[in-house]
Amino acid sequence: MAMRSSGGLVFSTEQGRMCPECRNPVANCSCRKGQRPEGDGIVRVSRETKGRKGKGVTLVTGIPMDEKELKAYAKELKAKCGTGGTIKDGVVEIQGEQRDVLVPLLEQKGWVVKRSGG
Repeated sequence: MAMRSSGGLVFSTEQGRMCPECRNPVANCSCRKGQRPEGDGIVRVSRETKGRKGKGVTLVTGIPMDEKELKAYAKELKAKCGTGGTIKDGVVEIQGEQRDVLVPLLEQKGWVVKRSGG
């Protein structure tokens, strides 16, 4: 068997998942701080109720911003909608059915916006 030269620790029972590049825990990764994976350039706005006891939220995915900018922009979107929300893994969640309000706001930024889902 040939040994992998670029292989390394991917999980530690003491620290959990490890970054393969910098070999630090994923939470303390120094090589990917603030970076998000590139999408297809389309911002998608959808509605979901799964796992929320029937309460609906509007999901906004594909916003091309880093973590810090996304957090500030999500705060602005929540204020325009007059509701609460959160950011989870680069996905902005706004409480309630807000697609009609969010689509024009996102299009003003010059992004291609699509309504997805039902």
